[in-house]
Amino acid sequence: MADIPFSKSISARLRDGVFVVVIDNPPVNALSADVRSGLMAALDHTASLDAATGIVLTGAGSTFIGGADIKEFGKPPVEPMLPDVIERIETFEKPVVAAVNGAALGGGCEVALACHGRIAGEKASFGLPEVKLGIVPGAGGTQRLPRLVGLVAAIELVGTGRPVKAAEAVTLGLADGVATAPVGAAIALVHEASGKPLRRTGMIGVPSTDPTTVSAAEAKVLARARGQSAPAEAIRLVKAAGELDLRRGLAAERATFLRLRDSSESAALRHVFFAERAAGKVEGLDKASSRRIETVAVVGTGLMGSGIAVAALTSGHSVIALEQSPEAAAGGRARIAETLDKSVRSARFTADGRAECLARLQTTAEAEELVKADLVIEAVFDDLTVKTDLFRKLDGIVRADAILATNTSYLNPDAIAAATADPSRVVGLHFFSPANVMRLVEVVDCVKTAPEVLASALAFVKRLGKLPVVCGVTEGFIGNRIFSAYRREAEFMLEDGALPQEIDAALEAYGFPMGIFAVNDMAGLEIAWARRKRQAATRDPAARYVEIADRLCEAGRLGHKIGRGWYAYPDGKRTIDPEVTAVIEAARAAKNIAPRIFTPAEIMSRLLKAMVDEGTALLTDGIAARPGDIDVVMINGYGFPAHRGGPMFAAEQNKGEPHA
Repeated sequence: MADIPFSKSISARLRDGVFVVVIDNPPVNALSADVRSGLMAALDHTASLDAATGIVLTGAGSTFIGGADIKEFGKPPVEPMLPDVIERIETFEKPVVAAVNGAALGGGCEVALACHGRIAGEKASFGLPEVKLGIVPGAGGTQRLPRLVGLVAAIELVGTGRPVKAAEAVTLGLADGVATAPVGAAIALVHEASGKPLRRTGMIGVPSTDPTTVSAAEAKVLARARGQSAPAEAIRLVKAAGELDLRRGLAAERATFLRLRDSSESAALRHVFFAERAAGKVEGLDKASSRRIETVAVVGTGLMGSGIAVAALTSGHSVIALEQSPEAAAGGRARIAETLDKSVRSARFTADGRAECLARLQTTAEAEELVKADLVIEAVFDDLTVKTDLFRKLDGIVRADAILATNTSYLNPDAIAAATADPSRVVGLHFFSPANVMRLVEVVDCVKTAPEVLASALAFVKRLGKLPVVCGVTEGFIGNRIFSAYRREAEFMLEDGALPQEIDAALEAYGFPMGIFAVNDMAGLEIAWARRKRQAATRDPAARYVEIADRLCEAGRLGHKIGRGWYAYPDGKRTIDPEVTAVIEAARAAKNIAPRIFTPAEIMSRLLKAMVDEGTALLTDGIAARPGDIDVVMINGYGFPAHRGGPMFAAEQNKGEPHA
């Protein structure tokens, strides 16, 4: 029997007495109006087709259904609406089984939940990530998921948007089984269910759960929300599933979805979604072919280098880690192994995966081994002489087609590239620590970087599962340059009357996970101190300069690791230190500054203005290509709250006047 088309995106074929309906709407099989109408037509056809025992729903390509069509947000609704399609599936008189061949996300997961059975392919995943867009599921996700997996798991999954892979889905009760050939297994499940009472998810009772356990799960999710409202709304709806019948639960969910969809929070998160998709795109670069990168060398295996090595290993690369001595190389291997062990202990990685990674890891003190590398990333001490000497040495070792990447945070990569025989193969890859965890990588397009080298670097970062943002050469690149600007503004406010804990409290109330002075303590004050001392000779004597941080460093207050910085850390806990207050007051007195009171709103207004002003300068100078790139960097690298959209978005939304 030939395929029967029901719309541009939906076709079906009778196979072993079952109508196999295929969703083919590339690139992610989004639930567009065409998909929705096609599904309805296929259901109508199957209802009248005596030869069909039931339906199997599956996706073409590597995705089942990637979610709702976000392009339809803000536009007039087009019938049929997704809740109507899902209700039709759940109430269908013949068995409907989802053969989840790949990602079933958002509306795609809601479609799968409404089916009478779910078979997961080996690469399947299930998730309701709507909270990441400032909304909640709008087609039954909060009501049907807890009926299958219970309140605790549903609170965590819906409240965080975390996806689950096939094996976990089966353990939770979200999927009925895993199969190498999910369509065939789904057909078998249709035949098994035929003639029997169908398991309609919405009719299943929510399993009873200890209220204490539910409260603990709720508290854990809300602790991560940091001011975002969607997670709390999602939790409320999940809990309502245990109290309301399906009809009333769905009505409450839909009303909440529509209200949040039109909120400023959702607008900000949608901006972030599209900004992340645009990040890393360079005009004209699609014409450049990227080089194959399979073997990655990492020079230096400290915290940053070992993190980069782990990121490369877990994404399937072979890694050569170079150190200065056999003993240091052995220590580097131990650090990398321990990082992998932590991933196994936290269930983010398997023991077999760890063993495979270590089998692809070579640690050595022999630089000549780097001849096998397609890409060399240096992660040595951030000193220009150290890095340029290293690159000169690498010039005589690595292959002519190998790419050289510097992980410098503040140094000029053009100066490092100039030390090589071929600057065109040098690119900046600025990872954020810990590199195996942090998603952001600033990909620095140096003045002589060849297009294919830049394209290769971007492809490599994406293969790591990270988010690349391309930037030009400037001290601190995008992120650290903006961080320096608002840290400077924070220090001005210290002199003028604010205290570290007041500034940090304002940032945390705005949604940052940690205030700027607490962040400085975590990073260590000596790094910025060394940089300030290097710049002292060229600093404009007329420019305002705050010496408070210098006085703290001179007093040995270098941050959390030694128990004293902007704060004191008795027993590891951050506390306000009167000694710091005294240093600040002395600095004010030395300049005859009469301190004044700052409100949290004024603090945030000044910090945001500093971010936006520096971001505008980066755009003017051509260092950043788009305002969204700046927002993505600040959100993913510096903790700017995503539900506020980033500093540039916030400024635009408030007519150029960012506020708290």
